Amino acid sequence: MKDIDKIARAIEADAGEELPDLRQALAEARVGAGRVTTPAQILVRQAREKSGLTQQGFAERIATPVATLRDWEQGRFVPPGGVLCLLRLIVRHPELARELETA
Repeated sequence: MKDIDKIARAIEADAGEELPDLRQALAEARVGAGRVTTPAQILVRQAREKSGLTQQGFAERIATPVATLRDWEQGRFVPPGGVLCLLRLIVRHPELARELETA
């Protein structure tokens, strides 16, 4: 805990303010309990948000069960390569998600 306090003080000094829950987050990270976000999770969420659709709407648009989309967003599973490619395209060109509606 001594090291965590030292690290927390350094981070707070850098930030110029006290950061609530920082010590708890550092302790959780030390034991591996912290949440890890993968690039695939970020990509799925970005594509959905750029399309302006809800999880349900986006899942329908990409012909995927909403439970599968949730699993991808929460990092339980990684989307297949073809889906990752589609998601990258949607992030760069959100209008493609609208075109999928008519496909």
